[in-house]
Amino acid sequence: MTSSMEHAQNHQQLFNEALVRMSVLLYQIDGKITLTEQDYFETLTNELEWKSGTVLPAFISQAIHEARVAIDQGNARDYLRDLGHELNTDPAKAFEVAMEITAADGKRSDEELELLSLLSNRVLAKGLVI
Repeated sequence: MTSSMEHAQNHQQLFNEALVRMSVLLYQIDGKITLTEQDYFETLTNELEWKSGTVLPAFISQAIHEARVAIDQGNARDYLRDLGHELNTDPAKAFEVAMEITAADGKRSDEELELLSLLSNRVLAKGLVI
């Protein structure tokens, strides 16, 4: 039997994994990866409390591969939607990270704006309502 604390930690881990996947998708969607985006992503991932059987660098590599496949196959929107349940653990934090990583290089591309809109209006909409 799992305790409520273990349950909460598992929820947090699933949120952290979704946050990494979302961030990778957002910084890769415009086809240009800048040093400022990489720096922001590195800072973000260094601050995560990571409790997984998969080490973080291996998870990031897998997330990069998944995001590339989704982008190359034109499935970025579906990929982002699929992260919705976990991202809604803390929708305000998820949206804050999305806003930060898309602004990190100084300009939001059309692709980034489209995914931000999907995130705020569909994926996180219930959680962001005040």
